[in-house]
Amino acid sequence: MKQVASAKSPGNVEQVLARVRDRRRTQRVKVTVLGRYMLEDRREFPCQTIDMSPGGVALFAPVKPDVGSRVVAYLDDIGRIEGTTVRHLGIGFAVALNVSPVKQEKLADQLTWLANRRALGLPEDRRHERIAPRNPRSTLILPDGREHLIKLIDVSLSGAAIKTDARAPFGTHVTVGKTPGRVVRVFEGGIAVEFLRALSAETFDENVRL
Repeated sequence: MKQVASAKSPGNVEQVLARVRDRRRTQRVKVTVLGRYMLEDRREFPCQTIDMSPGGVALFAPVKPDVGSRVVAYLDDIGRIEGTTVRHLGIGFAVALNVSPVKQEKLADQLTWLANRRALGLPEDRRHERIAPRNPRSTLILPDGREHLIKLIDVSLSGAAIKTDARAPFGTHVTVGKTPGRVVRVFEGGIAVEFLRALSAETFDENVRL
């Protein structure tokens, strides 16, 4: 008589656990994480994640590497990752990560935390405290010299969130008031700029002028 395998047999349990691990390693999470990436010729550029899984990542990036070329990236809250460019996207490119099973499990945990933090509305782990300046009006100067009036939403020692209709793509070098920086995030109705040089903590308060 043919025996029916028990649902609780060791073999079936191992298969179920294997399927769970496979799902964790391929499940993509929409996360917004800033970082930098380096190409094979050692050029570096800023980037921002579009979505990510323990086995791959899609990056919003100003320069697309050749398909098949190696990429190394350093992402906030995640750390160093590396892999191979597998396809170009309209606003960046996708990378298949070269990571061990142990590293994949760690990435799965990190991505779960990032997704839960966003879903629960937990505050971001920002490097510096942000304040709303008493005088929020300033100017934004683009690389071609055009100048736009803007409103500062908030400012930290390392950057600012700006309300503006000006088109400044991710990675663009700009000047906010007299402070040079680069665009590190684009959102509806504005941009976020990271200063090329941090402001002085001694004079940083609500009266800050960029």
